[in-house]
Amino acid sequence: MATETPEKDSNRKLLVVGLIIVLLSINGILIYMQQQKTQESEEQKEIIKVKNTELENQIKVYEALKADFERQSNELRSLGLANDSLETRIAAINSDLAQLRSFRNSSFTIADQKRFQQRAQNLEVALRKKDEEMAKLQEANEELFTEVTGLKTTQNKLSDSISRISSTNKELEEKVALASKLEAQHIQVTILNDKGKEKEDDDEEYKAKRVDKIKFTFRLGRNEVAPKENKEIMMRLIEPDGSALYNLATGSGTFEYEGKEIFYTSKRDVVFDNSQQQVTFLYSKGSPYKTGKHTVEFYSGGYLIGTSSFTLK
Repeated sequence: MATETPEKDSNRKLLVVGLIIVLLSINGILIYMQQQKTQESEEQKEIIKVKNTELENQIKVYEALKADFERQSNELRSLGLANDSLETRIAAINSDLAQLRSFRNSSFTIADQKRFQQRAQNLEVALRKKDEEMAKLQEANEELFTEVTGLKTTQNKLSDSISRISSTNKELEEKVALASKLEAQHIQVTILNDKGKEKEDDDEEYKAKRVDKIKFTFRLGRNEVAPKENKEIMMRLIEPDGSALYNLATGSGTFEYEGKEIFYTSKRDVVFDNSQQQVTFLYSKGSPYKTGKHTVEFYSGGYLIGTSSFTLK
């Protein structure tokens, strides 16, 4: 076996050294590139952080501007002055705020920053100018306050007197209305069969199947306060299940009582003459009556003026 010459051994060592140098150089380049990439990434993150900070600061500036313009609007309103221009500015600021907040999910460019900064500066100028105008208005208002104080005192006393008179008048009207309330006295229930034979209410029960018509009679009590005029009287015939009999074909309808719309079974117009006149309702259901306790109610002028009951078996 031939032995290697010193020359060949030296060349091999040089080759190995060269390869090691090349590998180290490549590794160094890769490390450098990675460092550059990491640096760029950090720089990009810092740029994004700065932009986000700028964005949030700009949003805070606009929120503060909105609060100031709303303050001005409220102050002007308290002075009884028109504030349409301020409402327009507030609406514009709300629109700008909506745009700024939308940048949280998108790019907020340098151009956007400059645009909104310029708009904010213009709004701040308008805000200061309006504050100066309002300060002058407030000063003038304070000068007038002393002169108006005496008149306001007199006006307040007059207003109090008018309020008391109005309250007294309202109370009187309510008392008169209540005093004018009609009263259905001595309510009588009469049952008529299909042959027209009457059976008066004597606390006995009636057979439902024999009832053809029901007659209700009562007298309107004397009332010196109630005006002599036409009175509308509604009758509600309520069955044992609590529902009022209702049939448009027989003259039923609705009316308002204590803020609610309720059904009435029948209605009559009566000219009240304060003579204790008798009023009669004759009702025919047109179908068999239910067994059990029935209630009849009479209403006029928004009041319940009388009620009675009877039982059918």
